[in-house]
Amino acid sequence: MPPPMLNDALFNFIGATPTPFHAVANLGSILQSAGFTILHENQEWQIEPEGRYALVRNGSLIAFTTGSGDFHREGFRLLGAHTDSPSLQLKPHPRAPSSPYLQFSVEKYGGALLNTWFDRELSLAGRVTVLADSGLACSCLIDFQEPVLYVPSLAIHLDRKANEGREINVQNDLSPVLAQSVSSEEQWHALLLERINTLNEDLTARSVLGYDLFCYDCSPPRFFGLDKKFICGPRLDNLLSCFIGLQALLDKDNTANCMLIFTNHEEIGSTSSSGALSNFAVSVLSRICGSLENHAISMNRSFFISLDNAHASHPNYIDKADTDHQVILNHGPVIKINSSQRYCSNSRSGAIFRLLCREAGVSPQNFIMRSDMACGSTIGPLTSAELGVEGVDVGVPTWAMHSIREVTGAMDPELLYQVSHHFFNRDDLVVISDI
Repeated sequence: MPPPMLNDALFNFIGATPTPFHAVANLGSILQSAGFTILHENQEWQIEPEGRYALVRNGSLIAFTTGSGDFHREGFRLLGAHTDSPSLQLKPHPRAPSSPYLQFSVEKYGGALLNTWFDRELSLAGRVTVLADSGLACSCLIDFQEPVLYVPSLAIHLDRKANEGREINVQNDLSPVLAQSVSSEEQWHALLLERINTLNEDLTARSVLGYDLFCYDCSPPRFFGLDKKFICGPRLDNLLSCFIGLQALLDKDNTANCMLIFTNHEEIGSTSSSGALSNFAVSVLSRICGSLENHAISMNRSFFISLDNAHASHPNYIDKADTDHQVILNHGPVIKINSSQRYCSNSRSGAIFRLLCREAGVSPQNFIMRSDMACGSTIGPLTSAELGVEGVDVGVPTWAMHSIREVTGAMDPELLYQVSHHFFNRDDLVVISDI
């Protein structure tokens, strides 16, 4: 897919994907349209050579293709990412009706850059579980798509020290305004039910049992800069990686064993039934391989690339980066390195990725945190440890990570795609021998 078309498709995907639940629904729909068979964990599987399969679990998705030979023993080309992004999540009940407005308190989901959530038109999306007229409980996706929320700042006239580093209290300061005419929880539930029933013709929902609803920036991604060399948009971390991995798998033209592992809850630690610390990937690979022996051999012959956005050196805060390891937008994918294995990269796995880049005609970069600053992490070391497979952490260079709108280079999605596509299409996995 040419770079302009790739970025246009990326923008459309991000615009239609406000939550992890929408991410796996959209990814699953695209995969099914491309001929992938949807599997279910509570059913028996028949995995065939040269097959294409996908399954979902609570905001996570795994998709894989099998080769034409003994796919148990050929190893897998594994590519991982996470489906969630930092956000503000609504609490179950509205705030006490002491004001003339309908408001919700929110919880901070992940490490959101909180000051970026003020004074923006926000929408609301997520998953709602309802009781239907049939007596069955079912979960439905909901997306208001248009601006329905707003978190107004306090005017500087009322807070003269607002520009001097005021602390943000999530409980008190970030309660979004939803409405003035809706004043009770009953009316709020009625509004949700009306929207759900409108969107689902075959369902008549009669009561709300619970929901996971997230605020999100509904402004679309766009190019900026005099030369249009930059991209800004919501949820680039990490929907960009999910989209690039998906596109690389769809465009694969060989019969290698390839797998996408897209997990939920990375931003809050990955400890859940569908996070990177769950048994999701291990369970799927065990069922594919069929025996403990085959599974062990397959994982020893596999390689894992964890895709997650990387910090680009900030032009206004040069002292926050290791000046010997500058990371620049539009200069290629970034290998993330940390001696404490906060990233799963090591010298050998990094060398494998550099070789893939060289073969794909792409120049990689290195990111390493200043030695006097704490380092973040990814699903990379968690998935690598759970599977027992060697891996490398890489991603596109990014400014303003965890802001409501993040920035990367206009060429960075294409450069990451080229290497990911080559990884899936290379005749053999790269093997480095120990001497």
